[in-house]
Amino acid sequence: MNGQALERNAVTPVLRVSGLGKEYRLYPSPRSRLKALLTGRATHRSHWALQGVSFELRRGQCLGVIGNNGAGKSSLLKMLAGTMHPSAGQLERHGRVTAILELGAGFHPDFTGRDNLYFGGSLIGIDAPAMRALEADIIAFSELGEAIDRPVKTYSSGMVVRLAFALVTAVEPDLLIIDEALAVGDQHFQKKCVERIEQFRRNGCTILFCSHSLYHVRQLCDAALWLDKGEQRAFGPTEQVLAEYEAFVRAQDTGDGAAAPLPAEAAAAAGPRASLLPGQAGIVSVQIAHLDEGSNPPVLQDPDLELTITVQAPPGECPAIGMMLEQAHGVGITSTSTQKAGVSPRNLGGGLWQARVRFAALPLHTGEYVVSAYLFDSHGLVVYDQWMHCAQFRHVYAQSTPGLVHLPHQWD
Repeated sequence: MNGQALERNAVTPVLRVSGLGKEYRLYPSPRSRLKALLTGRATHRSHWALQGVSFELRRGQCLGVIGNNGAGKSSLLKMLAGTMHPSAGQLERHGRVTAILELGAGFHPDFTGRDNLYFGGSLIGIDAPAMRALEADIIAFSELGEAIDRPVKTYSSGMVVRLAFALVTAVEPDLLIIDEALAVGDQHFQKKCVERIEQFRRNGCTILFCSHSLYHVRQLCDAALWLDKGEQRAFGPTEQVLAEYEAFVRAQDTGDGAAAPLPAEAAAAAGPRASLLPGQAGIVSVQIAHLDEGSNPPVLQDPDLELTITVQAPPGECPAIGMMLEQAHGVGITSTSTQKAGVSPRNLGGGLWQARVRFAALPLHTGEYVVSAYLFDSHGLVVYDQWMHCAQFRHVYAQSTPGLVHLPHQWD
């Protein structure tokens, strides 16, 4: 019987959404609103922040929600979390739901951090006896120490985020809803947050993740939902949906003239940067070998593209280093990282690490190209630092023909 129950739980969706929509009624004036209430006559115009969204998630799945600002992502998450009622459609949730939306929004500023644990915990279903059992672990995760007994109004924004995240993730839910709340806080705490979310994911927790970071959507999510102007544009496997979204963004940028050329001062070597504090994670320098510095942009004078990236990592951590190669106007060509390749950067000592990547006989046609560099934690999940389009160069291919790359091929 227990086995049958477990099997039913695995098949039953944790979250099912059908035709979900949210309507806002806009009146020309407060008088018109009052008149409509008294007479029952509709004098408003409707604005649908969300309309016709349908999908379902089963236990252990992770869904990434993407879209431009104003697409309806926040409205969707609030309805899924139960803080906003839908105007249309059906919504089914099964099991415990935890939402990480506006961290710390429910805290009382005059209460101490400890008091707010019990106050906030009661709002999310953690009663006083359960909170007493969880209290020590929550405080330890937040790393607030003695500050836990000070009023929250004396906390910095980072301290509030620490306490709020530790509270809402103290009990592993069946469904975890995450907004862009993890974009705040220091590097160390962001890493702890991502690691806890990844642990939930490994334990079978269903996750709905809303982010503008397509990198994290790719790393964490099995499926993606693309919203545009309140409507569902695509839902399906992550790479398939992201490919459609990225093509849409490129076309949008081209149409708006947003794909501006790179600044003329973009150099072949970005850095070195000497402003990093001891123990702080960050990129120090990015260098491309064999460039003619006398031209703008510099011309690659070797058949190979050799890129050297130097970084500073937190104490005791071997970081992951990544790069992306694009055309000068934003069309991605390739990306790679030490973590994906299964190699480790070279330890230079003093917290500095270095990695070199070489593309032998660079198979690109003549054109201008840009390089971006990335610094990740050892698992390749937390983005410590990124230098977008930090180096630019021109590549000349003697036998160039129309196209982007020359691929190995054979004519018969």
